[in-house]
Amino acid sequence: MGERMRTWPPVETEPPTIHRHAPEPGEKLSSHYAECFGCGPEQPGGLRIETEAAENNMVRARFEVTKNHQGAPGLAHGGLLACAFDEALGVVVGQMLRRPAVTGRLETDFRRPVPVGSVLHIAAKVDGVAGRKIYASADGHLDAEDGPIAVQARALFISVGLDHFIKHGDADALRKLGASMSEREREGWDVNP
Repeated sequence: MGERMRTWPPVETEPPTIHRHAPEPGEKLSSHYAECFGCGPEQPGGLRIETEAAENNMVRARFEVTKNHQGAPGLAHGGLLACAFDEALGVVVGQMLRRPAVTGRLETDFRRPVPVGSVLHIAAKVDGVAGRKIYASADGHLDAEDGPIAVQARALFISVGLDHFIKHGDADALRKLGASMSEREREGWDVNP
């Protein structure tokens, strides 16, 4: 294992400050955007990842690998697995810290094949914060929360203001999203692009 693998986060960090409105363990987390490729129920062909808050300020995600997710015959596509981890890591940052952030770097280590028909159980956590930089990591267990580790990932997220999404995103889609939400939903909404 290389030196970079042993040292995480790669810089000195502060422990994350968990937001006072972070979800409680066991709480199911809804999609942050119905058309999100990772978690959106209205995204045709999306991953439809389901998440819930877990103990120790973690998030557990569940990704069912279907034939639509294959790369090699009968095996999950590595890029889609990386996408699933980006989703889970973004959710833990968004839900536990309640800070809008974007992925700056994502490293994924594939430990064993992930077959079509299996379920990947992803356990994600925030490891530390250094200014605007947020470090998170996750393990993906095959077919059970305590199953063998198939994939591991580490990510650097960069905290941004909501103006980032207005400037670079689809302003009409953001307005439509805001108009469709109740006041309580708007207060609890996290941004996980």
